[in-house]
Amino acid sequence: MIIEALATNAVILLGVVLILWVISVRIDDVSFIDAFWGAGMALMAFVSWLQLAERGPLATLLMGMTVAWGLRLGIYLLRRWRHEGEDKRYKLILKKDREKGNFAFAALVKVWLMQAVLLFMVSSPAQYGILEAGGTEPISGLALVGLGVYLIGIFFEWVGDWQLSRFKADPANEGKVLDTGLWRYTRHPNYFGDFMAWWGIWIAAASAGWWVAAATVIGPLFLSFTLTKWSGVALLEKGMDKSKGDKYADYKRRTSAFIPMPPKG
Repeated sequence: MIIEALATNAVILLGVVLILWVISVRIDDVSFIDAFWGAGMALMAFVSWLQLAERGPLATLLMGMTVAWGLRLGIYLLRRWRHEGEDKRYKLILKKDREKGNFAFAALVKVWLMQAVLLFMVSSPAQYGILEAGGTEPISGLALVGLGVYLIGIFFEWVGDWQLSRFKADPANEGKVLDTGLWRYTRHPNYFGDFMAWWGIWIAAASAGWWVAAATVIGPLFLSFTLTKWSGVALLEKGMDKSKGDKYADYKRRTSAFIPMPPKG
């Protein structure tokens, strides 16, 4: 049952990804894939929940947690893409392929299919947890611990993104570094929020059985790696070092890179 349901999820994900790939080729821009990162995970959780014969408390909680996280992030990033246009990261990744007239194939393989695999893996705690919990698993103390961790993450992510949006919307802040609100305690409250939200989902999913925790821990582990070492903090700060110079260097000196801490000095 679980294997079949996960296979159904994979087929649905592939179908949606292929449709979005066609759109990206038509508009010559893959950047809106960032919005699908969250929305796609929400879709995987919702489809998992729909496949249950009975939908119990834990399964519904996991679905609700994932959908709330994913839809909010998807809408936020879609609006940002529509306002800011093509993302420089994807422009750089596909630059040579554009020049060679190989944009369509490269966009499919390098961007859409690769991210589909990663999306499926990172969202595995929600998918597997929902399917394993089914219609009988109650909300246990461990699930509530996971919910608590998740809510801390949601607070940091939602408030951090809101504060950043307001900061960018004010022309007077051009060239400045946001160092107030949550950004006073961590240079990346939104990434820290993602980190906490998905570890919270994993903990809640683990209450359905230790095998769920063992089978899906790769999801939050990989997300933690990518947020801190790959495409999150590390990549963003390279750009900030170049664009903000000494101002950002001073901010880095005073402010924790990831885990919220009191500022220095």
